[in-house]
Amino acid sequence: MKEPEFLKIHYASVLSDDWGKLTRYRFAYRRRDGTWQDLTREAYDRGNGATCLLHDPDSDCVLLTRQFRLPVWLSGRAPFLIETPAGLLEGARPEERMRAELIEETGFDVSRLEHLFDVHMSPGSVTEYLSFFIGTYHPGDRVSAGGGDESEGEDIEVMHVPLAQALAMIRSGEIADAKTIILLQDLALRRAGLLTS
Repeated sequence: MKEPEFLKIHYASVLSDDWGKLTRYRFAYRRRDGTWQDLTREAYDRGNGATCLLHDPDSDCVLLTRQFRLPVWLSGRAPFLIETPAGLLEGARPEERMRAELIEETGFDVSRLEHLFDVHMSPGSVTEYLSFFIGTYHPGDRVSAGGGDESEGEDIEVMHVPLAQALAMIRSGEIADAKTIILLQDLALRRAGLLTS
């Protein structure tokens, strides 16, 4: 990748390359006033991903998951996060990967997904961006039990939550995952007529 006019990479040192790659960079950054400043930063690269909120318009429920998250536990917070299904792209197109993740995690195979936007979730330290999707599901779309891939350490609970309750769970702190909050609020804004497709 060619360096832009405002950046000069002095060196990059890989600190860890296991589940993801952690690299320390020493670089010069040209500030807005034209002066150069030497900086050191670490960036974690685990690939890009996709996430999706499925909504059942008949029951007005959303399909969510609950699973253990080690980093959340390490931060001293409740480690079983309620989330929208998500997964790493691993070379696949975002919609294709999202469909596979929905089946794997929730057991639902849906016909149509709408791509909303791509978001950098933690741009100060993580290279990952997520492609956000929304879709519709019905009970008849279930093709398996879901629950995730045990060989990858997944143990996922599938939840059907009324939309109004899910929105209240943001305020109460029961839902504390950024991608899930973004997608729930997007759906609420659409329903209120404040967003159009």
